[in-house]
Order: sequence, then structure tokens, then C-alpha cells
Amino acid sequence: MPTSHDGPGRKARPRRYLVCEPRYFAVQYAINPWMSQDVPVDAARARRQWQTLVDAYGAHGHAVENVKPVAGLPDMVFAANAALVLGGRVFGSSFHAPQRRPESAEYETWFKEAGHDVYRPESLCEGEGDLVPAGGLILAGTGFRTSRAAHAEVQEFFGVPTVGLQLVDPYFYHLDTALFPLDDGGAAGSGPANIAYYPDAFSAGSREVLERLFPRAVLATRDDAMAFGLNSVSDGRHVFIAPQATHLIDQLAHEGYVPVPVDLSEFHKAGGGIKCCTQEIRS
Repeated sequence: MPTSHDGPGRKARPRRYLVCEPRYFAVQYAINPWMSQDVPVDAARARRQWQTLVDAYGAHGHAVENVKPVAGLPDMVFAANAALVLGGRVFGSSFHAPQRRPESAEYETWFKEAGHDVYRPESLCEGEGDLVPAGGLILAGTGFRTSRAAHAEVQEFFGVPTVGLQLVDPYFYHLDTALFPLDDGGAAGSGPANIAYYPDAFSAGSREVLERLFPRAVLATRDDAMAFGLNSVSDGRHVFIAPQATHLIDQLAHEGYVPVPVDLSEFHKAGGGIKCCTQEIRS
């Protein structure tokens, strides 16, 4: 593993994350190409990996809050899919798969108890799985889970320009498996924001859009993407990333980011990784 270096132009911003303990995590059904009931999950290892991620957030100065897991909802650990939170406003979820639909109510309850109103989308929408704030925009994925109609709802709710992106590879069924924001722009948010992404996860037109919006983007290989390297979380300086994404780690270190490898390989069996387990609460 390469030794990463601190980039003088990179500035971390403290974040607030919502997570859900994987007490009931298992692969009990198959709703994406990663899932197979024939591949058992090591539950104890999954809990250790998840705790390592939570500890890493805390060690880097980020606040972590927990929603209580619920028996019978094995994918509730994937907190990112529950909502998009911007400016303290919560746009909830409406899951494509019936097995996951009860999760919405559990997260809605948590947000309401924390003092937030929650908007319930009329269209299929899977939260930060397909909704990625970046550079004053909301990048919005579609093709497998979240509907195009939800993009319009998101824009009306937040009043933020929302850019639709077509996903074309079923292995990258959520936008957050193919793209993640690196920073808010410059050392203190003064420059253009940037992202990392895997071009072949997107349609030709969507690739052109991303090239226009983010000409300095870090481009990942398919091996990086298949290792869940793009299901990462960045605080603007530190990038919490799957250690298997070695080429992407090299690129990020070269760009002055500080990779923080965290292995969530047990969660890959369900098609999830670091970002899937992490909901950001943006006040």
C-alpha cells in the first residue's frame, strides 16, 4: 500500500454522520448482482469492520450518530439509502425493492425525533444512493433504482439544480457505487468542487455531462469500481476508501488527498461499502 501524503491545499471539514449497527445484517434475498444467498456473511467480522469505520470517523474529528437496527431489515445498515439531508431538510426514501421499504419509516422516525420534518417522495427514490450533492448541484442517478420523476421532486424540494445521470451497468446500480464527491472546492470551498467516478458506469451523454462539469475529475478503473473504491466518503482531505482499490488510492494520494483504507468486504456481499453505510447530515 502506498504511503499517502498530506496535501497542503486540502482542508478537512468536520461532518456529521448517521449510521446503523449491522446487528441483523445478512444476505437474505438478491436485489442486485452482488447478492447471493449461497455466499454466507460472517456476521462477527461484519460487525468488526463496521466498528472500524465508525472509529475511523471519530478519530478524524467527525460526529457519528446511530439509528437503532430493526430485526427483519438486514439492509438497514446501509444508512445512505434512507434520505438526502441538505440544510437540515430531509428528503426521505421510497425503495424500489419491497424488502427494503419498511426501512423508510424507521429512518423517518429517527429524523423526526431529532427535530426534522421529513418529505416523503411520491416517486421511487433511494436517498444518497442516487443523490449526490457536489459543486452546488445535486447529481442524481437513474436507471436501476431511483426514477427520473424523483429528480424533479428533489429539485423542487431543495431548490438546488439537479443533474440527471443515466447508469448503464447493473453492477453499479446506485450512483454512489460509481461516483463520489472529493471536496467542496479548494482549501476553503473557494475553488471548484471535484469528484471521482468510473466513466463506463454511465451512458455516453451522461459521461459528456460529467466531463463538462468536472474537467479535473479523478477517473477510476473498472477494477477500482468493482472493489467499491467509489463507494467512498471524503471530508475534503481524508478519503475513507476500500483498501482493494489500489490504483484509485494511488491517484488520490498523488492529488494530495489522504486515503484512509477501511475494509468493509463483508458488506460487498450485499452490494454495499463505506458510503452505503454512511448517511451525511448536512445542517
